[in-house]
Amino acid sequence: MGMVRNAVRSLLAEPRAPDPPKRVWRDWVLVAGLLTAVVLEGVLREDVVWRPVALVLAVATVCALLWRRIYPLAVVAAVFGALIVVNLVALISGEATFGLYTMICVVLLPYSLVRWGSGREILIGLAFILVALVLGIISDFTGYGEAAAGSMFLLFPATVGAAVRYWWSARVRELDQVRLREREQLARELHDTVAHHVSAIVIRAQAGRAVAATRPEAAVDALAIIEAEGTRTLAEMRTMVGVLRDDGTAALAPQPGVADLERLARSVGDRPRVEVEVSGDLDDLGPAVGAAIYRIAQESITNAVRHARQATRIDVRLTSYDDSVRLTVRDDGEATSAPRNPLGYGLVGMTERATLLGGTFAAGPDSDRGWSVDVVLPRTAVGR
Repeated sequence: MGMVRNAVRSLLAEPRAPDPPKRVWRDWVLVAGLLTAVVLEGVLREDVVWRPVALVLAVATVCALLWRRIYPLAVVAAVFGALIVVNLVALISGEATFGLYTMICVVLLPYSLVRWGSGREILIGLAFILVALVLGIISDFTGYGEAAAGSMFLLFPATVGAAVRYWWSARVRELDQVRLREREQLARELHDTVAHHVSAIVIRAQAGRAVAATRPEAAVDALAIIEAEGTRTLAEMRTMVGVLRDDGTAALAPQPGVADLERLARSVGDRPRVEVEVSGDLDDLGPAVGAAIYRIAQESITNAVRHARQATRIDVRLTSYDDSVRLTVRDDGEATSAPRNPLGYGLVGMTERATLLGGTFAAGPDSDRGWSVDVVLPRTAVGR
């Protein structure tokens, strides 16, 4: 009993599923098709009992499908509440219940209720469904086999809705963990960068103080360097304050940068061949940006090696502009319109890293052949 009580409490505390999709063109096509079928069946079938009531209820049910995701409990309560009333009237009057075959569309409602509703809404909605189901079986009982089949007919979509809901919740949690890990890694890299700049500022300040009395011009030069280092440090700090970071110790090894891109080509092997081309001045590139370029190139090459079928070449191009750098990674694998690894998290991590640094990220199939990754980052990180 205690386990059941805890399960009910847990269900009652369950919030609504986030971001239910808005009505799309498929919903309108579905409703239009069902309305046409309702009218044709209501007019052409000769054995329909209570024809006007049957038509009104069927039309209302079909139209209510447009709101099944946004207001799942309201739609379930309205439709199955009406069915409860109809079945009660049939029981009291002793007449046969009516029904159009197109009312089969009610199977969408238990799915939407469990998929998008809150825990409280699910319990209340299932109560409506079960009461309508029991009354329907009593008013038109034809055997235990058909009763069981009718029960499964309504409850199976609810089971599917629960499975989809919790699979999607697990997927969202995994994506959040990927984003968090990417933020933590970037924060560690920024920690090292800021520590380096602060150390340089301290050293320059000490040197300027030592020569201030005898060589004032050297002290002025030291102040200029301190100003530049301080400006860069502030930019890195603005990025770091927007990044989540745990309390772990930053890695002691130096972070890789654009100078290490050639090493990626050597690490892959001969097939596919990796060509790296770097153009422009990258001397004053921010360390966090350089590390991001390396990580994104590394992940893109890894994805191409794993998923680019029949690929013989991977081209890595890094181009420097006045205020930004652009990284493109392309392969010549077989063209595809779908993501090569839709359940993977590499694209999520790369997008998160580029966004945190104030840049843009795009990935997709090329028009003729292969897959490309295109990243543009500011030369100095600008946190978002």
